[in-house]
Amino acid sequence: MSAEPSAPRPPWLDHLVDRMGATPPSYYSRFLPPEAGAGRRAGVLVLVGPRADDPARQDVLLTERAHTMRSYAGQVSFPGGSLEPGEDVVAAALRESHEEVGLRPETVEVLASVPELYMPHRDFGVTPVVAWWRDPHPVAAVDPGEVAAVLRAPLDELVDPANRFTVTHPSGYRGPAFAVDGLLVWGFTAGVLTQLLSLAGLDRPWDRTRHEPLPERMWG
Repeated sequence: MSAEPSAPRPPWLDHLVDRMGATPPSYYSRFLPPEAGAGRRAGVLVLVGPRADDPARQDVLLTERAHTMRSYAGQVSFPGGSLEPGEDVVAAALRESHEEVGLRPETVEVLASVPELYMPHRDFGVTPVVAWWRDPHPVAAVDPGEVAAVLRAPLDELVDPANRFTVTHPSGYRGPAFAVDGLLVWGFTAGVLTQLLSLAGLDRPWDRTRHEPLPERMWG
């Protein structure tokens, strides 16, 4: 545990949790798990914490996948991963975060979960777990073969309209994206962030007609 008192949880985060409880799954995605359930399931951690340089500001923990991975190389994502036998989504998100970046689960206060979202092309159900990092500590890539970098992305930079746009793919895909600390946040992670920032009341109007092509290195 940190020696210094941790910053109090910001009111907007409690507001978000209240609104999440009254928001239908269809708000987050048009792809929801089939009645029989997804073939594979995972939990990812949407971890919000106070900034070290200014505890009145907050950031969210993100990871950049190793560029040598066979799929989604270099993609920015929430820490987390697949459930092991006997685990629930919260346990999986915390365990995987510990394995990926050295996060200590006892420093985390789990608040709520987004309904399971579905990736039909992979038959994969993913549950984002929203949490408050009450006692932040240094984190870093534990296995460089899986994680290239760890980023604590400032929320005020994520909601800055100058850092937001729509990415496009030759397949016809279009989706929200963020530019932060030289990295591109898109796909599942950007979609979840977009919806949660809006629910939290932090969203600011941004130019949705600003389209940028997804870099070819991220097509895989």
